[in-house]
Amino acid sequence: MTQDFFQSFILLILVTDPFGNVPIFVAALSHVAPERRWRVVVRECAIAFALLLLFMFFGRHFLTAMQLSDVSLRIGGGVILFLIALRMVFPQEGGIFGDTEDDHEPFIVPLAIPALAGPSALATVLLFSSSSRLDVAVHVAALTSVAIVWLVVLLSAERMQRVLGKRVMTAFERLMGLILTAASVEMLLAGIRDYLKTLS
Repeated sequence: MTQDFFQSFILLILVTDPFGNVPIFVAALSHVAPERRWRVVVRECAIAFALLLLFMFFGRHFLTAMQLSDVSLRIGGGVILFLIALRMVFPQEGGIFGDTEDDHEPFIVPLAIPALAGPSALATVLLFSSSSRLDVAVHVAALTSVAIVWLVVLLSAERMQRVLGKRVMTAFERLMGLILTAASVEMLLAGIRDYLKTLS
């Protein structure tokens, strides 16, 4: 149980990448009044958490309605994770999710979605869908713990970027991308193995 919690926690941290999102949040909130920034961060984290929780509980129903198999979701999720990981390791203009500069207060997009609750995170929590109450409890606890990490990191985003500097934040994001690359390949291989089993 502890191992499952730790694995789920680490995977969610990697796919939501709160440390890598620090520059995105700083840029998006640069036009927001300083006294409102913490409220925006809390609101966006709450929206992302609620969406991921919704997908976790109703993931199976979603898969059934869309006539999708676990295998296709695992392979598709692995591909998405791999592409995002590549953008983390080899940064492109505009960042992982594109340009976030704007003149108004961000709402849902791009901070809650796709910065935190992006395609890779949604695909991951869909994989967490389970009929076992114990598994559900472990995954909900892991997601809740990750949401707390979001709040701690993103509420101190501006201070963190000033203290650590842009180079350190970039190096940390690339390290997270490297780990996520390995996780995405593992997910992709697991999906391929499951598919090959259905052929035999």
